[in-house]
Amino acid sequence: MPRRDDIKKVMIIGSGPIVIGQACEFDYSGTQACKALSQLGYEIVLVNSNPATIMTDPGMANVTYIEPLNFKRMKEIIKKERPDALLPNLGGQSGLNLSSELARAGVLEEYGVKIIGVQVDAIERGEDRIAFKDTMNKLGLEMPNSAPAFTVEEAERIADDLGYPVVLRPAYTMGGWGGGHVYNVEELRTVVSRGLAASLVGQVLVEESVLGWEELELEVVRDAKNQMITVCFIENVDAMGVHTGDSYCTAPMLTIDPKLQERLQKYSYDIVEAIKVIGGTNIQFAHDPKTGRVVVIEINPRTSRSSALASKATGFPIALISSMLAGGMTMDEIPYWRDGTLEKYTPSGDYVVVKFARWAFEKFEGAEDKLGTQMRAVGEVMSIGKNYKEACQKSIRSLENGRYGLGFAKDFHERSLAELMELLAEPSSERQFVMYEALRKGATIDDLYAKTHIKPWFIEQMKELVDLEEQILQYKGKELPDQLLVQAKKDGFSDRYLGQILEIPETEIRVRRTALGVVQGWEPVPVSGVEDAAYYFSTYNAPDKVGRSERPKVMVLGGGPNRIGQGIEFDYCCVHAAFALRDEGYESIMVNCNPETVSTDYDTSDKLYFEPLTVEDVLSIYEKEKPEGVIVQFGGQTPLNIANELAQAGVRIIGTTPETIDLAEDRDRFRQMMRKLGIPQPASGMASTLEEALQVAEEIGYPLMVRPSYVLGGRAMEVVHDEEMLKRYVSVAVDVAPERPILIDKFLENAIEAEADAIADGTEAFVPAVMEHIELAGIHSGDSACVIPPISIPAKHLDTIYEYTRRIAVELNVVGLMNIQYAIADDTVYILEANPRASRTVPLVSKVCNISMARIATQVMVGKRLADLDLKRQSIPHFGVKEAVFPFNMFPEVDPLLGPEMRSTGEVLGMADYFGLALYKAQEGAQQLLPSEGSVLITVSEKDRPAVLEVAREFDNLGFKIKSTIGTHTFLSEHDIQSELILKMHEGRPNIVDGIKNKEIHLVINTPSGKLSKYDDSYIRKAAIKYKVPHITTLAAALAAARGIAAYRQGKDSVRSLQEYHAGIS
Repeated sequence: MPRRDDIKKVMIIGSGPIVIGQACEFDYSGTQACKALSQLGYEIVLVNSNPATIMTDPGMANVTYIEPLNFKRMKEIIKKERPDALLPNLGGQSGLNLSSELARAGVLEEYGVKIIGVQVDAIERGEDRIAFKDTMNKLGLEMPNSAPAFTVEEAERIADDLGYPVVLRPAYTMGGWGGGHVYNVEELRTVVSRGLAASLVGQVLVEESVLGWEELELEVVRDAKNQMITVCFIENVDAMGVHTGDSYCTAPMLTIDPKLQERLQKYSYDIVEAIKVIGGTNIQFAHDPKTGRVVVIEINPRTSRSSALASKATGFPIALISSMLAGGMTMDEIPYWRDGTLEKYTPSGDYVVVKFARWAFEKFEGAEDKLGTQMRAVGEVMSIGKNYKEACQKSIRSLENGRYGLGFAKDFHERSLAELMELLAEPSSERQFVMYEALRKGATIDDLYAKTHIKPWFIEQMKELVDLEEQILQYKGKELPDQLLVQAKKDGFSDRYLGQILEIPETEIRVRRTALGVVQGWEPVPVSGVEDAAYYFSTYNAPDKVGRSERPKVMVLGGGPNRIGQGIEFDYCCVHAAFALRDEGYESIMVNCNPETVSTDYDTSDKLYFEPLTVEDVLSIYEKEKPEGVIVQFGGQTPLNIANELAQAGVRIIGTTPETIDLAEDRDRFRQMMRKLGIPQPASGMASTLEEALQVAEEIGYPLMVRPSYVLGGRAMEVVHDEEMLKRYVSVAVDVAPERPILIDKFLENAIEAEADAIADGTEAFVPAVMEHIELAGIHSGDSACVIPPISIPAKHLDTIYEYTRRIAVELNVVGLMNIQYAIADDTVYILEANPRASRTVPLVSKVCNISMARIATQVMVGKRLADLDLKRQSIPHFGVKEAVFPFNMFPEVDPLLGPEMRSTGEVLGMADYFGLALYKAQEGAQQLLPSEGSVLITVSEKDRPAVLEVAREFDNLGFKIKSTIGTHTFLSEHDIQSELILKMHEGRPNIVDGIKNKEIHLVINTPSGKLSKYDDSYIRKAAIKYKVPHITTLAAALAAARGIAAYRQGKDSVRSLQEYHAGIS
């Protein structure tokens, strides 16, 4: 079947901001869909609220809408654009839920829009727990015993029948949000009430527990001719009970009987045939190794995190093929490198792939490091090796958490076997590392299997690594025998780890093994569905099979796994670098290990090495490819951490030098430079001990901003108000970086923060825009809402910021990108910090101002001059407001407060002609829909009371009913503002939480009540999140919200494409 001619214009709904459970794998799938459908000749309308993605670049689709992803906005876009078809299964759970909502409400029928790829009733059959169960019953396939509940009481009755423990699964959610394993009725009540609130349809499935069974996944593809293939068999090494997004996985399945794999394949084909999905589907099974019973857990009739992993593990681009199939093609029309056409595909490949998740528990004070059925990971890495041990060890050194091997993590090696076994009682992010030390201490394979349900084969492999390591450790201080070094490298031990355990420099290991001829060879992973494409992985277990061209080349180092503080924005920059290098006539070489991203798509760069970003791995690629140089400033902190070592090993770094980057990080040298340039900075000092810290505090006065040196994402930053807090900080934080002192700055209270991004060529700098933060100083820039162009900074200060930025870029000799943060206090512009590298705001400035910053920066790095590029600062007639998105719903035990440590996972952009409206749309995009009328709760700390008057007046003028707690209530009455008194939790009933539960409060404005009672009001913020009531924790944001509501009520609101906004820039 050739492409469909009955459709010309296709609308694709993206997945919105990056949240736990839905990360940049949907940028990858959406970008592939755009490529596939435009190659087939369709016009594309793309809708997504996430500005940090490649898919929302104006060149990816014909028309791009950066609008909130909700029913109302989708309907407006459909009415305006009149697409012929909607592709719902590439935007994750968000895209799927919205498509079925549009269909149910009759919008698609009204405007004549067909759904392609997956039918609406198929979405229901796959997502609605009751409909799915009916389908499975008809096919004679078993599922865990279960029943749906719509109330807590119903859930209790079902659980009593099934017997505890039970699993709770809310319908139409992702990442297991709102669900979990419960072991008693108390836990059941808590989790069911959370789950009913989280579910789109108020339905929770109560299901028998299959804890400890094997969890197995298949990724299958079906076309319109009912031809079906299995792309990938994935074995979750962690058994049932840990969400697949958190599970440690391998592909292919390493311990599963081929007969069972065939059975699972047959079941999968029956399921996709019954549900009639065209394109990719992920199916999860549980298998009881004791009885052989197999049950179907769930299916995802859409591209997912697992399909991104399966695509990268096999070289089969599922989203690309799914889009072609949705466009009417069939697999017998698509090429396959091995057997002619794609319907003959079978997974092949003489290698093992391992996926390891990346968590961020350290960012959330009070979060428990436990893994269950609700996903907690913020990112993941994938590694490829010739055998399991090699792949496993490569995954560890890809994680970017300072570990290069499984041993000696934290203090596990100092603990007794009994303590280690106790740590293994529940799954945690440290489980593999704890098991390694337990084996070293003499734990048996059977003990560990009984404790973790991890299959004995995997534990056996780990034991062999431990045994080899113990042999190596006997040569500490002596020369390691050749055969042990060779074996260690074949089993995946990294140079850095061997150096660490033998207490010798990594370079010595490298020289030694190179002399022995122990060097990496590379092998291709051929790509299916396209002609002549492959990407590459390294191994110490095979000779090199990959050639090199003689063209001039430039290497781009990617950002590694997604994590808080370093997200998709850096991948965006790397992708643009690859595109720009290609256009400038260079062969672009990408190095990265994140399977979710566009940078690891097979055709983003000319050559992709799917490798960890460590000195060892990057250096061997550099020596093989002999590029003109390496770009390190686009991948966030990851490449910067190794830039110096690479330079020392003779690698040519293109763009800003590592010395410059170091100078900007070195507070003393940077301060001297600012003095020389006459640029003011807040008073500051450095301290390595508590005595020094107290002395600095005395000199500059409280409040202080304290942090360790060299961090990204504000790791361990805090605002300190007095000596007691400072003492606590130093006692806890010194272990963050013992050889690097803590930095102490005067904290500028009530300052307006701003930042500027610049492109510089070493002699000149261009600043496209200044961005103003909506929250005042003290909130991390990645978490603060911000606006371009600024709304309250006087022109003279803007001129100062432009001038300072230019002077600093030239003085530092920056070549490429730079980001500088400023604070404006007492009519003075202070510089806070300068980062001579790409920052997370680059895609934002690029989209709002219509300037491709990463592209221009790449051109400058390979020798172009800014003067030749004809850049002019333009006036921006619209406003773009960025709002951060937080994972607090996944951490119900954590107080959702903002501070100097970054905690957001993603962001959205609201665009409009007026600031208030842009802010309203940004809140709407972040799922914090501001109410246009109703009741607002205002409860603020004493120090915030003077500033609350303006906020209360705005809401009063808008006709909102104000509810307030005793202190705020008294203060407002004294200033003639009416409010209704409401009780705090400890003051009696009905109280704030009752008001939130009963939907009597529509917006919560609550600033935490300071140090004395930091804990007594967190329940207000937690209740707001649980019951989906928008909550605001700073007064600056509250005032902006009131203005947003006012603008929205004036009704000047409409959807407009990015291309239309850009056309208005002069």
